Amino acid sequence: MIVTLLTDFGASDYFVGAMKGAILAVNPLARIVDITHEIPAHDVQAGAFTLLAVYESFPPQTIHLAVVDPGVGSARRPLLIITREHLFIGPDNGLFSYVCEREAMPPRVYQLTNEKYFRPRVSATFHGRDIFAPIAGALSKGEPPAAFGELIDDQMRLAPLAPIHDAPGAWSATIIHIDRFGNCITNITRRELTEEQFAEGARLEIGGREINSFRKFYAEEAQWGAGKLFAIWGSAGFLEIAANRASAARLLGAARGQLVRLTKRKL
Repeated sequence: MIVTLLTDFGASDYFVGAMKGAILAVNPLARIVDITHEIPAHDVQAGAFTLLAVYESFPPQTIHLAVVDPGVGSARRPLLIITREHLFIGPDNGLFSYVCEREAMPPRVYQLTNEKYFRPRVSATFHGRDIFAPIAGALSKGEPPAAFGELIDDQMRLAPLAPIHDAPGAWSATIIHIDRFGNCITNITRRELTEEQFAEGARLEIGGREINSFRKFYAEEAQWGAGKLFAIWGSAGFLEIAANRASAARLLGAARGQLVRLTKRKL
């Protein structure tokens, strides 16, 4: 069974290697896949977005072990979350909020309490190695989810991802992620906007700038000159504000969490 890893640990320390060792000590046949270990330190929201963008690319029954855990060692709970086709292990701090919001069926959520599956000595600072990784190994060997703890229904959630429909034909949206190319990924989806509505006058407003140009691919904008801002549907299913061969975030002075106003003509 596949076990993916997503953390904010980086690559210069021993943390990722230790987690892999703890998984393989329980199940030497586990297939471990690194998603990324470059989530900004302690940035739960960035981890939640990255997990949302990638998890459906993996086969059903993949185990996603995610650790962005500034509350490690505190009263925050360790969780196993089971959706219709995927399984998630990690801290109860909102890291799995966006995945649970996307899923049509409510997930089953277990608090990990059965210390039989933990490493013999649990460090207060490294639950990724001592709790989450051994559980992932045991789960990948076929241990039933109920063996690890009890069902709960009050896991922590981040603020809902969907834009706020606050006026006729208008939404208050936000930038939820800025990628390494400077594309500003908003929380607007095709539920709120279509390409046809852009053609009929829909527009975005951010930081006093208006964007009313839509493109199907990044280089399509080249004929209008570099640096011109436009909107485009990104691979994660969200509307992005981009600029051909330039950073839209730099051009806009934008940051994650910034307001984006969507206005469209009533159809």
